[in-house]
Amino acid sequence: MAYKDADELVFGHAQQPVSYGFGIKIGAGYVIPEINYAPRPGAEKDSEKLRREYVDYISKDILNRAVTAGFPNVQLETEWVSQMNQEKLSAPVVEGQKAICEKYHEEYGVNCAVRHTIPDQREADEGLKPGMGGRSYPEKLFECAEIACENGADNLSCETVGGKEFADYAVTNGDITAFLFGVGYLGSLDMTYVWQEFADIAKKNKAVAGGDTNCSGANVSMFMAGGFLDNDVQKTFSAVTRCISAARTLAAWESGAVGPDKDCGYEGIICKAIAGKPTAQEGKNCQCAHCDLQGNLIAQACDLWSNESVEYHPEFGGTSVQCWLGSIGYEAALMNTAIQLGQEKTLRDLYMYADRTRGPEGYVLAYDNAYKVGQAIAENGNDLYLRAKAAGLTGAKIIMNGYETKELALTNKQLDTLKSIIKTLEGLTDETDKIVEFCGKEYKDSVPNYNPKNYDL
Repeated sequence: MAYKDADELVFGHAQQPVSYGFGIKIGAGYVIPEINYAPRPGAEKDSEKLRREYVDYISKDILNRAVTAGFPNVQLETEWVSQMNQEKLSAPVVEGQKAICEKYHEEYGVNCAVRHTIPDQREADEGLKPGMGGRSYPEKLFECAEIACENGADNLSCETVGGKEFADYAVTNGDITAFLFGVGYLGSLDMTYVWQEFADIAKKNKAVAGGDTNCSGANVSMFMAGGFLDNDVQKTFSAVTRCISAARTLAAWESGAVGPDKDCGYEGIICKAIAGKPTAQEGKNCQCAHCDLQGNLIAQACDLWSNESVEYHPEFGGTSVQCWLGSIGYEAALMNTAIQLGQEKTLRDLYMYADRTRGPEGYVLAYDNAYKVGQAIAENGNDLYLRAKAAGLTGAKIIMNGYETKELALTNKQLDTLKSIIKTLEGLTDETDKIVEFCGKEYKDSVPNYNPKNYDL
């Protein structure tokens, strides 16, 4: 563990700060707003139109508002639309955003950088690695990384899909074994493979390899679990999948990435506790993208604070990116003021307690509990399967303890699901070879697009 105890975790501070771009320092004693956006539909049909959308409109609007509002730091995040997996569309955007950031840094002194999150369009049944036949999406994945870094990306990130074929089945059927195997083990194998390549590409081009998230698994689980009106996926199941996903997300950092990880990775608090690298988070100021039940809590130890993503369009207060930059920018200013006044732990605890008992998902991510999940992962070191299993079981038992001590309320169905998860995880083998053999037979028909060759098995 990077920290001796959970109380050392706080927003704006990481043990291994990261610097890049024009004056940006992540985790160096203050929180930075990270604004995320999407172009209007149709902009992707023409390279010049797309460049104008991202550079002349979106980026310029953001930087103008940062100067207008007096925000000293801002990170832009460009999550590439799928059509950008070709150089003629993506290179002008990367180059243009780099140039406009340099211009505003020199003219106005605003510190800024751009994270480029490239698309992972790989499909399990088509092959996750180059040369496996089918579509050329694996080749495109690495081509996109090269294009981004060669043309000036400050930070390279991705939302990889390794293990998604099992995650989709697991969430739909409430099968914790399938999620553990697919995300915890297979996903970690794929993450390790992808990020060793990404780290080399970034280093070669003097870019920074940031990180990843289990958006394709744990976020699907969380969104399906929904809020208090929803009952399709139990929140105890979602909470445990989040713990398992942390072991997968961590693999990017172990493979050469240095941070920050992706904002939609709610498991970032667990990974930060283990590795000490900066984390990007999103919560109450990402309502333009989705609703969650831990919107305050998740700010507890962030180093970047994000709005998730918003389509570019006009609002009464300016364009959408300007309005949402204001939202996350002022929240970051509050955190930074707390740091300057020595009240950061007070604000951290207020964030955390605001949502600690709103549901099991927030409860297990509260920094004291997240630290315990991190310990379970760290204690199992490099065994990708065992550490993911330990993370899930530890998270489940933390939730059960919260229920038994009457700190956390659960519905009867949530409790039944939790008991079933604990029993299932405790009954699973501790031997990786045996879980690979078991799941290969158990899910042969229910997950037909599983191909062991995707994971060198």
